[in-house]
Amino acid sequence: MMINFEYVHPFVAGDEAEKMLDRAGDCLKMLHDGKVRGGEFLGWLNLPSRKDEELFERIRETASFLKEKTEVVVVTGVGGSYLGARAVIESLSHSFKEVIQNERHPLVVFAGHNLSEDNLSELVEVLNDKSYAIIVISKSGTTTEPAVAFRILRNHLKMKYGSSEAAERIVAITDPSKGALCEMARRENYRLFPVPPDVGGRFSVLTAVGLLPVAVAGVDIDRLMGGAAKMEELTGRGVSLKENPSVMYAAYRNMLYLSGKKIEVLAASHPKLAFFAEWWKQLFGESEGKENKGIFPASVNYTADLHSMGQYIQEGERHLFETIISVEAPQRRLSIPAEKEDADNLNYLAGKRISHINRMAVAGTALAHSDGEVPVIEVKIPFLDEHYLGRLIYFFEKACAISGCMLGVNPFNQPGVEAYKKNMFALLGKPGFEEDAKRIRERLKM
Repeated sequence: MMINFEYVHPFVAGDEAEKMLDRAGDCLKMLHDGKVRGGEFLGWLNLPSRKDEELFERIRETASFLKEKTEVVVVTGVGGSYLGARAVIESLSHSFKEVIQNERHPLVVFAGHNLSEDNLSELVEVLNDKSYAIIVISKSGTTTEPAVAFRILRNHLKMKYGSSEAAERIVAITDPSKGALCEMARRENYRLFPVPPDVGGRFSVLTAVGLLPVAVAGVDIDRLMGGAAKMEELTGRGVSLKENPSVMYAAYRNMLYLSGKKIEVLAASHPKLAFFAEWWKQLFGESEGKENKGIFPASVNYTADLHSMGQYIQEGERHLFETIISVEAPQRRLSIPAEKEDADNLNYLAGKRISHINRMAVAGTALAHSDGEVPVIEVKIPFLDEHYLGRLIYFFEKACAISGCMLGVNPFNQPGVEAYKKNMFALLGKPGFEEDAKRIRERLKM
């Protein structure tokens, strides 16, 4: 894995860079000493190097059981309870997994991350004819979106299989000692896995929250964690600041932020990384966007979005910078054939691999955007596999924590998420919100 800051250097002064790097180093030390804001949520920091072998064995056994029992596994969760798992599965699965038969692994689908009646109805319709199970993920068990979906799916499962077998087909990942879902799981005898109390949702992909769903999908969780462990080593407190990729990334993005670059666009140059970008957006947006501070995280997919958003990035307002993730070597081979007529004028590419063309397109894009006064950070991994995806996950997690510390915010809470919930509960008539309901209905003239 390599990170290139060459296209950032023209936009930052050398003395400023040294100061910001020192600040990032201070935050790294504070992080490892547990002295950052939100320090009670640092359980993710050493997860890779302190791998829980007993937990991994339980995950492998449960994944094996679900593989034998089902055609489809529905993961029910919202935010960090599904984004990390989905990012890994989409990154490492066949691009067209929905239309091919895979007898080795169930199809993993996701619910509970929206309140679309059509979406959930269509899922239930599909499940009528499929053997399926549910992995429900919620720290409390009462978050509206996953709780609604789980209630509907749980009732469907009971009607389809009966209460006893339905219970065998439900796995709960939740707070290990308290909460509505924990109590239900113990009462109904569901398989139960912990959400570590000291790990927040958006940092939980390397816990059972992410590992069980991706194991069901056939991902090698040992290699995934091994890659993360390597990046933990490469970003440790004993590493030189200029050789620490997470420190460098956090320092440069904060320099750009202070220079007026308020938006970071993550560009995935491989279509399988599109959902990884969604995970990244939650990671940074929910960690940094508070106290009227923070870089706004956005994403694009290359080369597709070069024909749409590429225009804005090249010539729009100069308030953004770009981080491009590239995969150097593909898993498969496909070259351009030669044609005698050359009607499409592509014979100059004959014999060249698609991956080579893609690399040249991305290289040309980085140069063009830099020339257009958009600073570009390049993150390159040699392969899109479990090991390097594990590295990428930990790299961004560590950088996000350092960057949030540099901003002076608590990277591990999300107080702003509660605002919409309070209004929604009042409008839905939830007990205890009567006064809010009256005020809101008067304001909305309902």
